[in-house]
Amino acid sequence: MKPAHERAGRRSGLSRRARWWVLAGVAAVSLGAVGVYGVQALEDHQERTTGTSAAELALSLPEGPHVTFRNTASGEGYGMVASVALADPGGARQVSGQACDRVDVAGEYLSCLRTLRGVPTTFETQVYDSGQELGGSPVATWPLAGIPSRTRVSDDGLVATTAFVTGHSYAADSFSTETTVKGVDGLDGGPDGRDYGNLQDFGITVDGEPLTTIDRNVWGVTFAGGDRFFATVASGGTTWLMEGDLEARTMASVATDAECPSVSPDGNRVAFKVRRDSGGDLVGGSGVHWDVAVLDLASGERTVIELERGIDDQLEWLDEDTLLYGLPREDAGWDADVYSLEVEAGAEPELFIEHAWSPSVVR
Repeated sequence: MKPAHERAGRRSGLSRRARWWVLAGVAAVSLGAVGVYGVQALEDHQERTTGTSAAELALSLPEGPHVTFRNTASGEGYGMVASVALADPGGARQVSGQACDRVDVAGEYLSCLRTLRGVPTTFETQVYDSGQELGGSPVATWPLAGIPSRTRVSDDGLVATTAFVTGHSYAADSFSTETTVKGVDGLDGGPDGRDYGNLQDFGITVDGEPLTTIDRNVWGVTFAGGDRFFATVASGGTTWLMEGDLEARTMASVATDAECPSVSPDGNRVAFKVRRDSGGDLVGGSGVHWDVAVLDLASGERTVIELERGIDDQLEWLDEDTLLYGLPREDAGWDADVYSLEVEAGAEPELFIEHAWSPSVVR
């Protein structure tokens, strides 16, 4: 009989080899699962982006006022910037050759936030001349710090962007954003490339007192003419509607409990999301539900419109009495629809554009 230490060594060697084979098997199964997932994801993407479009397509841009948005109809043009006549939102849509995650149009400019998938995946802002067909060269491009979230353009060519640096939802307990404002080299006397940097670095006050906490976040800029803008600032679980001045590099609180503001066409009201913690359809199972609120800036009166399905979008004004927003479909998260909502308590949302996301009204 072999000595005990030789028998133990042999058993140990067998044990090590057995563990190695188990680990190899687990790795093979894991790699196989990743491969299956990758193939399935590719097949899903190809299914969504090839074949006949689920929406009726037009050959040219609509004449007159229209709505520009991200097309989410499966088939040809999925994920591309599209436009439809404001007078016929359910009609044929013109689809560009430019893929965007978020889009906004104002004045002479169109802002497009994009995900560039690869190793590694990166993100960028592209700004186009809104009067030209997309697919050509952008007039300006710069990198985004993370996942595209919000963008707004001013009539004179200021572009605001918000990206998730960590996290991917405002419903999460912990996330970090980077929100910047840049001026585009003017096509017709617009801003000449001014860069205001990260708005988190502005002087921020709440009820006149400086807000200097490390966890403060800024997102959801909306321009109000000249250097004036509104945005969301959050810290310690509280959100504020802030009024800002780009040249002064300051923001001051206007109201609490407000997210993703949007200024009305006449500049007298601001619409935004308002959070409630229970009831209705909770976004992504997160336990967070957002209703819609509209604040009259002169009187301070707030009108809250409770929704059966909570939203997670930056509102857009269709006209002085109506809002638009995107809402993902419950049965297919990659698809969405745009709804309209009258600005009055008790209003019910109505389907405005099928298979659409990130609406922007071009008047």
